Amino acid sequence: MRYLILGCGWVGEFVAKLWLEEGHEVWASTTTEEKYHRLVADGIFVFKQNFDEQATPAIDLPTDFDYILVSIPATNKSTQDELTSRFIRVCDFLSGVKYQKMIFLSSIGIYPDVSKEIDEDTFEDEELQAKLLSAEKAISRFPRTHIYRLGGLFGQNRIFAKYFQSKECSTGDQPANFIHLEDVAALIRAGFIKPLQHTLYNVVCPQHPSKKDVILASAHKYGFEQPSAFIAGASFQKIVKSTRLQNDLNYTFQYESPLDF
Repeated sequence: MRYLILGCGWVGEFVAKLWLEEGHEVWASTTTEEKYHRLVADGIFVFKQNFDEQATPAIDLPTDFDYILVSIPATNKSTQDELTSRFIRVCDFLSGVKYQKMIFLSSIGIYPDVSKEIDEDTFEDEELQAKLLSAEKAISRFPRTHIYRLGGLFGQNRIFAKYFQSKECSTGDQPANFIHLEDVAALIRAGFIKPLQHTLYNVVCPQHPSKKDVILASAHKYGFEQPSAFIAGASFQKIVKSTRLQNDLNYTFQYESPLDF
């Protein structure tokens, strides 16, 4: 199989190495010289492309792929105009290649902060985060495209307790809507080779312990200092469900709870 990864960040690099181990051909874009040389050393066909700039198409890039993973970020750090321009260029690029199936990595940050259980059909478009929605709509115009809305990503050196060492935590009472890197990778790989019945999927652990319990569990497991205090703060009880993807792929999570990360 021939894979293309647009925006080969933390998740993309992890998945790319798994595909290489399986003997697949992997192409990937990056914006940095350091990442370029590291990916080349791993055996990935790499090209530099910054979709925030008007870039020249990569030389010798194939025009026919089996599967495409799009991991170009759409965050609140960018203005709407910046995101619009970025994804116009992404779409221009994609219009020049053929593929069997595409997956775009989005975020559950698209949902408002409310106290309720949330699935992919809970909200109307006007209730969703506008910047993320604009990116999803740009990519979803392409056929055979599926959107994975990822929960908070952890794994490897991303450990929740690390970010609260000796600090006050005001979100400890909130449910954790997290996902482990290894489950994300497995769900991406399964989503390409198995039929997917829907366009939108949440990608979140089935279990939602409190963030306080996750912090304490990971601090104990990895030896990090605990927060200096847990204080009352924003306590909305948002729980994002990933039942749709779990059912469509008949998938058993490697990490059903963030307490196991």
